[in-house]
Amino acid sequence: MPVDVILKTKIEGLGSEADIVSVKPGYARNFLIPKDFAAPATQATKRQVEELKRKRAEREAAELNEAQELAGKLGKLKLVFVLQSGEGQEKSFGSVTNHDIVVKLKEAGYDIDRKKIDLHKAIKDLGDHEVTVKLASEVQAKLTITVNHPAPKEAPEGEAAAEAKGGKKPKAKKA
Repeated sequence: MPVDVILKTKIEGLGSEADIVSVKPGYARNFLIPKDFAAPATQATKRQVEELKRKRAEREAAELNEAQELAGKLGKLKLVFVLQSGEGQEKSFGSVTNHDIVVKLKEAGYDIDRKKIDLHKAIKDLGDHEVTVKLASEVQAKLTITVNHPAPKEAPEGEAAAEAKGGKKPKAKKA
């Protein structure tokens, strides 16, 4: 027989603070109530729900405002990744994953959870790609990712001259 409890904090998959939810008695008795995530739903505690709902509305408005501000900043940001690829090929040897994007965002000063980045599969193609970042339930940002070839490395003059003549690279002498 389910028990009604009032949530004090948001619990993923169950509800937000100030919600009255029905859960199994053992879950309420052994986890939610001892960890102070919920309180039993009695007549006295139901009166406190109004105060919790007011706090929740203020917090959600602040989070939404912050997410919209961050979405504007991320929309202007362009991340550049350099991946090795074969000559003249559009496919690269490596790939760009959620983790790589999070690392670049941290370098740019943004701390975003990798689970919020909506990347269905790793990016392997060269060029520009648009990635969605889910910041809040109603707020999403479009992030531009550019994947480039590495700049060609120039060989040292002695090696470059020997290769241009068709010769072999000079060998280092053993001392």
